[in-house]
Amino acid sequence: MTKLPAEAYAIIEGRHSDPFHYLGLHTEGDQNVVRAFLPEASNVEAIGEHGETAPLARIHDSGLFAGALPNGSKRYQLRARFGDKVVNLDDPYRFPPILSEFDLYLLGEGTHQRIYDKLGAHPMTLDGVDGVAFVVLAPNARRVSVVGDFNFWNARRHPMRVRGVGYWELFIPHARDGDHYKFDIIGHNGQHLALKSDPLAFAAEVRPKAASIVFDEARIPHPRPAPSGVNALGAPVSIYEVHLGSWRRKGNNEWLSYRDLAEQLPAYVRDLGFTHVEFLPVSEHPFDGSWGYQPTGMFAPTSRFGGPEDFAALVDACHREGIAVLLDWVPGHFPDDPHGLGQFDGTALYEHANPQQGRHLDWGTLIYNYGRTEVVNFLVSNALFWLERYAVDGLRVDAVASMLYLDYSRPEGGWIPNKYGGRENLEAIDFLRRFNAEVFARFPQATTAAEESTSWPQVSRPVEFGGLGFGYKWNMGWMHDTLNYIGKDPIHRKHHHGDILFGLHYAFSENFILPLSHDEVVHGKRSILGRMPGDQWQRFANLRAYYSFMFGHPGKKLMFMGCEFGQEREWNHDRSLDWHLLEQKKYAGIHSLIRDLNRLYRALPALHEMDCDQGGFEWVITDDAGGNVFAWIRKGNDARARCLVVVNFSPNVYYDYRVRVPFAGKWHEVFNSDSAHYGGSNVGNIGEVRTREGLVPELDLTIPPLAAIFLVPES
Repeated sequence: MTKLPAEAYAIIEGRHSDPFHYLGLHTEGDQNVVRAFLPEASNVEAIGEHGETAPLARIHDSGLFAGALPNGSKRYQLRARFGDKVVNLDDPYRFPPILSEFDLYLLGEGTHQRIYDKLGAHPMTLDGVDGVAFVVLAPNARRVSVVGDFNFWNARRHPMRVRGVGYWELFIPHARDGDHYKFDIIGHNGQHLALKSDPLAFAAEVRPKAASIVFDEARIPHPRPAPSGVNALGAPVSIYEVHLGSWRRKGNNEWLSYRDLAEQLPAYVRDLGFTHVEFLPVSEHPFDGSWGYQPTGMFAPTSRFGGPEDFAALVDACHREGIAVLLDWVPGHFPDDPHGLGQFDGTALYEHANPQQGRHLDWGTLIYNYGRTEVVNFLVSNALFWLERYAVDGLRVDAVASMLYLDYSRPEGGWIPNKYGGRENLEAIDFLRRFNAEVFARFPQATTAAEESTSWPQVSRPVEFGGLGFGYKWNMGWMHDTLNYIGKDPIHRKHHHGDILFGLHYAFSENFILPLSHDEVVHGKRSILGRMPGDQWQRFANLRAYYSFMFGHPGKKLMFMGCEFGQEREWNHDRSLDWHLLEQKKYAGIHSLIRDLNRLYRALPALHEMDCDQGGFEWVITDDAGGNVFAWIRKGNDARARCLVVVNFSPNVYYDYRVRVPFAGKWHEVFNSDSAHYGGSNVGNIGEVRTREGLVPELDLTIPPLAAIFLVPES
């Protein structure tokens, strides 16, 4: 054998960074020469475009072949013998590029809104041949190969070419939908990395396996749209938050599939009167105990419950029942599993290199580098992907505070200030504004919500006015203060009266959602029912009063699964909710209460039309700390759309309790949480009460113990 050039050995040893430069068809003098690398092949022929054949010589025992095409052909196939088997092959190194020059321009600029159409694995027909186009970003890699079912997971078979600012691509003929694959990467220092899953994969293996799966996105059926206007500020928004793996399980403690959930969950949510369902993160993740908040596959619905088309069926089933779908979305951090994004090309590609910027101390996870164009493009495209491909109706962004502050949960001296010396993460702020601006520009009926636990200003105000641009913000202060209040024995609540009042000082500074989320029923915090003081009757009465207070309070509503029937124990992601509790009247009473509160919230414009408007609320009683009584008026757009909410957080019954109202005449008691139907003592106003004679309309009310009543004026 003749002496081979150095790049031939680079091919043989699996370290060539530009295999198209050596493999495939090349003009040498007056001949068209083909070179192919086919380990394990005993002999290889080239088949010209008219069917004529020419043998390729083995120029290295590793399986490197070369020879001239017959009669000047420029298109060809290969015929190779592997043992007793002879197969015709299309050479990957004869196909044109996958990414266009315009794609490369937009990717380099960071303005490609649909990178999921280009990066990842896409079944396609190229130059008349069926196969899969693979594209991945790895700008600092020396060599990237695709390995998978189609090449015996041999990294030497399919090295990729690099284009633009580091996008590696290869079309593999006859690879197909359903093939498993990963990327084999040699880092910038020559280090051989652990096999990497595809950051843009649409499907993945069930953990603990971690291969990506080729999935033809054309197979994803587009769910029907949700009802128009479901996310509007003036619409009733009542969200049921769900962890898909533990809402309900089969008898042997197995997960329900997406299809099982589609049959059961939407009808349940509709029956209880919720307007939205919010799923804890569905993006692929390796660790069950992260609940999805440490994702490794941002474009793949977790394979635990089925495939992409099955998840689409669940969204469609929710929309069919009139339920909007929100997803928890995690652009704040990601885990450092070897197959994931961490040190993806041997360098800190997606994360910051400095751990004072790039690692969360609380969670042991890595932080995205929001100052990097490709990273921001990746995240924004991912947000748009879920809205477009799966027709979801909004994204709730997790842990926004950890993104906004460079010193978030860090010790003194353990963080790097911004260029002005401050603690604000300027790149993250820009990213969040771009994310929101692009979401609302492309999907004006959708919404976004921020879990933001600080007093950062204008979270839910438009970007053009200096805000972050979110549709809504979770009101973490309301949750903390009111749970602190309701957890006190009634005799001590007078000393915490301000916990109820304080939230109304800022209730309209943002478009707020009132959250009783999964975070409030884990890690020793107890369930919501478990926080209630008193004997058994008082605990349930307190819970009914608290839920009623929440639904009468300004702001959209969110309730984690299990809270709607008073689950006793903390949530456990490894088992089903305690549905058997509904066989007992006291839990069934809570269930009925939530159903009626949701229906009342939706039916009465006064309870939702001006949820986020100061003009929709008026205090009536704020100073009865000794009696633990609060009263206010909720207002709708219509002049007579009014609802009086009176809440008694004491165990005492108050008779002839005088309350000012805006209209004289008859007021109907449309809701009473002390109803026997819910497990209460049935104290109330027998359905209606008239105002007293006098210049100022007032009602003399009977206020039940540990309860709330809602009254509306006669129309």
